[in-house]
Amino acid sequence: MINNRQVDHEMKPLTHASLAGNWATLLLATDREGAIDYTRLGEEIDVLISSSPSGIYSNGTAGEFYAQSEEEFRKISELLAEKCTSAGVPFQIGVSHMSPQLSLQRLRAVKDLRPGAVQVILPDWFPVSMEEAVAFLRRMEDEAEGIPLVLYNPPHAKKILEPEEWMALKEAVPSLIGVKVFDRDRDAAWYERVRTQVKGLSVFIPGHNLATGLLAGAHGAYSNVACLNPFAAQRWYEQILTDPKAALEVEERIHQFMDRCINPFITRDHYPNHACDRFMALLGGWAEVGSRLRWPYRSIPEELVPKIREEGRGIIPEFFDSPI
Repeated sequence: MINNRQVDHEMKPLTHASLAGNWATLLLATDREGAIDYTRLGEEIDVLISSSPSGIYSNGTAGEFYAQSEEEFRKISELLAEKCTSAGVPFQIGVSHMSPQLSLQRLRAVKDLRPGAVQVILPDWFPVSMEEAVAFLRRMEDEAEGIPLVLYNPPHAKKILEPEEWMALKEAVPSLIGVKVFDRDRDAAWYERVRTQVKGLSVFIPGHNLATGLLAGAHGAYSNVACLNPFAAQRWYEQILTDPKAALEVEERIHQFMDRCINPFITRDHYPNHACDRFMALLGGWAEVGSRLRWPYRSIPEELVPKIREEGRGIIPEFFDSPI
C-alpha cells in the first residue's frame, strides 16, 4: 500500500508525517581544479526548484560534505536556504561529518537558517555502541533547538543499524523523525520488519527503488535518479501515486539502466558511488556541475558521456527525452 502523505511546503520544521516524497540532492558544482563555483551552484538550485520536488537537501555524499571547509559549508547552506525559503520549497541541510565535534560545529553554524530538518551521520572513525549513538544524537538534539534530525546510515557506514535499532534511537531521541537507509535491494522480508516494527519514523530508501519502496511501506527517497533528471524523477514519483503498475515497469527499466550503464563503474572500475551521481548529472545535462569530484577521489571520464547517454536513452527514454 502506498503511503500517500502530503508534504507541507510552509517553512516550518518537518515531522515524521510530513517528511515524504521525492527529495532532490544538491550536487557540488566545481571547476576542473575542484574549486566550488557558487554561481553555477545557485543556478543548479534554481533548476531543482523549478522541477517541483518534495524538497531539496544539501551535503549528502553526492554533495561531498566530507571535503568542505567550514566556510564553504556555511556558504553552500546559506545559498540553499535563501533560495528555498524564497520559493517556499522545503529543504534540509546535512551537517554530517566523520568527526562528532565538527558535526556539532556545523549544526551550530546553520541552525539560524531554520531548515526543515538536519541530516546527521553517526561518528565514523570507530564503530559506536548504541549507548554512544544515543549520547551523540541527544547532544545534537539539544543543540538543534527544535530542528528535527534525520539519520543518514549508508551501507558503507562503520555501524549499520537494523530497524529495531532505529526505534531504540527514536525512543531515546524524540526529535529523530527519519532515517535514510539502504533497503537491501527491495528485500520483502526487510520491508515486513519496517512495516511491523517502525513507528514514528519516516523511512527513506534509494531513489531507484522508489516505486517498490512506497508500495512496501517506505515514505520517500533522497533520490539518486534525480541526479539524472530531477524533472523526470518527480514525474515518476507522481506516477507511483497515481499509476503504480506503470511506475513499477519504469522502475524495472531504471534498474536495467543502472545495471548496464552505471553499476559497472563501481563494481568493475572501482569508482566511488558518488562519482556515479555526478556522472548521471552529466548524462542528463540539466545543470553545469562539472565532471570532477574533489581531490583525491576519482571521477568518471567526461568523454564517456555520449556513448552512455545513447545507451541510457534506449532503456529509459523518459529520463533523457522528456522536457527539462
